[in-house]
Amino acid sequence: MRSTAHHADVIIIGAGIAGLSAAHLLTGAGVGVSVLEAASTVGGRLATHEVDGFRLDQLGPLLCTSWPELTAIPGLGAPELREFAPGVLVHSEGRRHRTADIRSARGALRAVRTRSSAPQGSPGGYEDHLRVVSRGSLGAKGTGFKGTGLIGTGLRTSGLRSSATVSEAIDRARLGAALSRLAATPTARLLARPERTALAALRAGQMPARTVDGVLRPLLSALLGDPGLTTSSRCADLVLRDYARGGLCVPAGGSGTLPDLLAAALPPGTVRTGVHVTAADITTVRTKEHGELGCRSLLLATGAGAAAELLPGLRVPAFRPVTVLHHTAPAPPPTGRSLVLDGDRSGPVAYTAVMSEVDPSRAPEGRTLITSTVLGTPPPDLDRSVRTHLASLYGTPTDDWELLAAHHDPEAVPAMEAPHDPRRPVRVLAGLYVCGDHRDTSSVQGALHSGRRAAEAILTDLGVAPAHLGGVGLPEAA
Repeated sequence: MRSTAHHADVIIIGAGIAGLSAAHLLTGAGVGVSVLEAASTVGGRLATHEVDGFRLDQLGPLLCTSWPELTAIPGLGAPELREFAPGVLVHSEGRRHRTADIRSARGALRAVRTRSSAPQGSPGGYEDHLRVVSRGSLGAKGTGFKGTGLIGTGLRTSGLRSSATVSEAIDRARLGAALSRLAATPTARLLARPERTALAALRAGQMPARTVDGVLRPLLSALLGDPGLTTSSRCADLVLRDYARGGLCVPAGGSGTLPDLLAAALPPGTVRTGVHVTAADITTVRTKEHGELGCRSLLLATGAGAAAELLPGLRVPAFRPVTVLHHTAPAPPPTGRSLVLDGDRSGPVAYTAVMSEVDPSRAPEGRTLITSTVLGTPPPDLDRSVRTHLASLYGTPTDDWELLAAHHDPEAVPAMEAPHDPRRPVRVLAGLYVCGDHRDTSSVQGALHSGRRAAEAILTDLGVAPAHLGGVGLPEAA
């Protein structure tokens, strides 16, 4: 296929994970590929910087262990993932409570059995209602579930005694049962549901208001990077379904290990950093450093804004700003590997974790790393406001915490407002393609999958049989 007139069969502009994943599938099929990156390193927004022995993520998105693309791309192999503790710790009304664990339904029921003072054995009383909830936690028929997404589920619990302990335990059981049911729901059924904003769908659902506002809203905000929850409800269901199937994790050593693995596994010389592209079309790419480079096909794998500069007319979505702060403390707060959410929305921090507990390789031995994320516009006095809020979330003084780094990205997350097509076309025309999280879902999974879709389209147009697609089609975890 290769001609001396061509620098490569396919030139990919952008060495983020979308472009790198596409490069792997193309080179595996015998196609000559050159990846051009303006920055000095690969990865784009998935960058990890070392500061005083700490490995600090620039953006640090939350990953799900259930994402098939994390193991379907040949260059990644089996990346080492560090899992958060099951469920999340939600800080609300001055205390933290664990919830949103798919395994918590039975645990909550055990708590009801242990703590409730309700009389047992009476017909139609406590034990009868407990059996109803227990069947619901196993997904049995006749439990009062409605719909196929989390927002449309309900569970009959009328008649239970109205103590706060029983109510909280039943709420956890209902949520665990709903997540369990959602985990088994196919993508097609979720995408067929009525589409509106995630917040409107939550409000219209049958979950109790305390569960919606105190658990689901902060959890979805963290997963989507969207504090207002104007994201499409279909995308919200997909994200919650992924969470229910596998829980949350981060790559060992930092998010930058993912693009580093992909780049290192490509043939030597495939990726060229420090190359600035000034113009491009299907057969020619012009650069500041190397003049004109020829190709047979062009794949734009940059962010949406940079892609639109090279391809005028390409739609650019709105973006969600994200600010990530890294602190070190004399001693770790007592939350272990848990992700801590602000259920009251009382400060700038949407979620935080003692990252040195989740992934010890991110901090020097004996040191503590706390990573916190602010969604939306950050406050003027960022560090002071965040440390004040963290003192409340962790229940410990933060005056002696040291700020290691703070990074603000105004275009961190492409918005997925309704109506949103999670499979936007990657083929502009024969020979010209676009990929990235702005063409799919706004996640690492979406970026990887869009790169796969672009590679498939290129190989189809070139008439080349794919070598490494392995029969993996549209992933169930979108």
